[in-house]
Amino acid sequence: HLPDQERHGNAHVVRTLDDSIGLRDELTPGGRRVVVIGAGFIGLEVAATARGLDNDVVVLEGAPAPLIRACGAEMGAAVTAVHADHDVDIRCDVGVAGFEPGRVVLADGERVDADVVVVGIGVSPAVDWLDGSGLTLDNGVVCRAHLAAHGADDVFAAGDIAHWYHPRFDETMRIEHWTNAAEQGALAAGNLLAVAAGEPTDTYRAIPFFWSEQFDRRIQFVGRPAGDDDVRLVAGSVDERRFAALYGSQGRLRGALGVNMPRMVMPFRAHLEAGIGFEDALDVAAELAS
Repeated sequence: HLPDQERHGNAHVVRTLDDSIGLRDELTPGGRRVVVIGAGFIGLEVAATARGLDNDVVVLEGAPAPLIRACGAEMGAAVTAVHADHDVDIRCDVGVAGFEPGRVVLADGERVDADVVVVGIGVSPAVDWLDGSGLTLDNGVVCRAHLAAHGADDVFAAGDIAHWYHPRFDETMRIEHWTNAAEQGALAAGNLLAVAAGEPTDTYRAIPFFWSEQFDRRIQFVGRPAGDDDVRLVAGSVDERRFAALYGSQGRLRGALGVNMPRMVMPFRAHLEAGIGFEDALDVAAELAS
C-alpha cells in the first residue's frame, strides 16, 4: 500500500477475489477516470482491461520505463507500445506524493483526476511471523538451491516467499509468478519426502517463465533478464506489435521474449536449462523464424 492510500475512497489493490470483484464493479459501467499506479504486469493488465471497458486510463510509473524489471527498459517500452495504440497514457519517471478527494497528487505538484485508483506497486513477503525462528530472512525465506531454508535442513520454502539460489543464473532470486510457485511446490514436497526417507534431494533448476495478456497481445518471457544484457530482435516487428527478442550476457543466453510469438519463445526454456551459448541461440532463432 501507499501511505494515506485510504484517503482515496475508490483506491484498490488486487490481491483477493473480493478485491477483483470490487474493482470490476467500479470499472464495468465505463466512462470513469482510472489512474493505475505501477506499470508492472498487474498494473498494465488492469489498465488494458479498464480501457477495454471504455474508461479513460492513466498509468503512473516511477521507473524510466514500463516492465523494466521484467523485460528491461528497451523491450519494456516496446512491449507496452500497444497501450498507446489504445489511448492509454503511460507516464514514467513519475513520483506519487499522495491523494486528495478525486485526485492523485504527483511529486511535482500536478493533480491527476481519478474516479478509480488501482495501486499495483509490488508486494512484500509476509515472513514477519518467522522472526526468531532461526531461519534466515531477507526479502523472503533464504533458501539453498534445493529449497531448504538456511537455518533448518528439514524446512523448505516455495513460491513467492522463497528467496533461493539458482545455479543456472548463478544468483539468488525471488519470483512471484504462479508457474514458479507450482513447480517449486512440487519439488519442495518431493524433497521433504526425500529428507524423511534419508534420500538425496534435488536442486531446483526450472527456468523462470511468465506470460501476460494485454489487449489482443500475449506477452511471454522465459529466463532471467539483467540490466546489461545484449538484446537482439530475432523475429517480427516492434511496429507491428508482434516480435521476439533474445537476451544474452557473457556469451550465454539469459532469456527469450515474445509478443504474439509463442513458437519463438517456448523452445528456449529447454535451451536455457541446457546452458546454450548466445550465438548458438541466435542460430536457433534464425531457424525457427525461417
